[in-house]
Amino acid sequence: MKKYQQLTHLIEILPAVLIHAGGNVEIGGIAADSRRVRPGDLFVAISGLSVDGHAFIAPALAEGAVAVVGERAPEELPGLPWGSFAYVRVPDAREAWGWLCAAWEGFPSRQMTVIGVTGTDGKTTTSILIHAVLQAAGLSAGLMTTVNARIGADEIDTGLHTTTPDPPDVQRYLARMAAVGATHAVLEVTSHGLAQGRVAGCDFDLAVVTNVTHEHLDFHGSLEAYRQAKTRLFQGLSASFRKPGVPKVAVLNRDDSSFAYLHPIPCDLQVVYARSQPADVTASEVVYAPDATRFTLHLPQEALPVTTRLVGSYNVGNVLAAAAVGVALHLPAQAIAAGVAAVPGVPGRMERIEGGQDFLALVDFAHTPNALVQALRAAREMTAGRVIVVFGCAGLRDREKRAMMGRSAGELADVVVLTAEDPRSEDLDQIMAASAAAAREAGKRDGVDLFRVHDRGEAIRHACQLARPGDLVMACGKGHEQSMCFGTTEYPWDDREAMRRALRGETLDTLPTAGT
Repeated sequence: MKKYQQLTHLIEILPAVLIHAGGNVEIGGIAADSRRVRPGDLFVAISGLSVDGHAFIAPALAEGAVAVVGERAPEELPGLPWGSFAYVRVPDAREAWGWLCAAWEGFPSRQMTVIGVTGTDGKTTTSILIHAVLQAAGLSAGLMTTVNARIGADEIDTGLHTTTPDPPDVQRYLARMAAVGATHAVLEVTSHGLAQGRVAGCDFDLAVVTNVTHEHLDFHGSLEAYRQAKTRLFQGLSASFRKPGVPKVAVLNRDDSSFAYLHPIPCDLQVVYARSQPADVTASEVVYAPDATRFTLHLPQEALPVTTRLVGSYNVGNVLAAAAVGVALHLPAQAIAAGVAAVPGVPGRMERIEGGQDFLALVDFAHTPNALVQALRAAREMTAGRVIVVFGCAGLRDREKRAMMGRSAGELADVVVLTAEDPRSEDLDQIMAASAAAAREAGKRDGVDLFRVHDRGEAIRHACQLARPGDLVMACGKGHEQSMCFGTTEYPWDDREAMRRALRGETLDTLPTAGT
């Protein structure tokens, strides 16, 4: 049965209302896309980067919208049938959308302890580790990442690409978690999600940071703006809804530059982790192997051995972040260790692909300068042979990182194969040229240890053909993603399947003709 709520009840929770004209009406749903409006809905007109939602108010009304939330004054919107619908003007329609969706679902985040995980790299892995630790401690917990959502026994795909879901999905997932009795929820929170208000109306209790490095400057404009977006999660702790007996906790990485500006932000408690500096949660006696990492985990009250199937030094940091959450929640040390050990791996994160080959084949999501460096360093720890890396850089995105990643690959890998990674409408040759020039500056030579292969399936096959016994081939940048964008079209794509075929001497042929 369709539910209805009063407009005045919904908007009373908004951070600010500048105008409310047209009185109270019953709302049957909330939509930010005029094509999805149904009779009785509230339409939220959002000013986007390329499309202004205010231009679609008339079509939304024609579809039966009875109320509109927007940012413009009525005199800026001529030609509308004023008086026939309710209009609410707000300073930020995106933020309002998040709050409205939370109110529509009854603020489900207020029924659970909510843990938000942000950072440039490691968010998904850390979120999965935290969820596993909570489960090992016997707690009922939900999980929402850019890969999937786990609610009770259900696992739900959250999208083809990587960002926090839109507010209706975020709140719907949280409501389902609360409905099945979850006491805790773990949310991966991206900078886009924070900047665009997708988690507005989510009342976080613990905020966790992995690291903050160079990424998404095409969207945020500057590293400072990117940092500010990440900071919002921590600034919002003190202002968010207080749940009985649940403190507001910040989990910080002392090894990362973010510590300097996140540490002064007030909260009830800070738990600090680090690999190389004094902290509440640390590691020692780290031993790396191709299929596992072992170390001694130091907690405030005790130390104990930990084994994780996640490889690479950067995953030690992810484990420490998850352990710090366990400390903040007063979970038993053995539950923390058991939860870490229970994670078999993360889709598309240093994922091993086996096809009977005599070299290691990996697929990793590394698509930022820092992540690529960490992945290549981890690869060095896994093999005594050569490291062969396949990667690209996205079109219409942060251009600065193309040279940064090319230089790092040139310095840290033995062989570099440049290829496509969501070129969109940008010229693929120009994208690869920036990375190739930097790789050459680092000493790589075209046709010897530097190759440019437009077709990603062929690039991965070429890398496998170059491999000798004992080498390591790693395809970076796509990880778990299931599509690649050429022009404005998302074509089916899976790096893991491409690697499996490459090991058989075949290619995955789902992309448009090379060079287009």
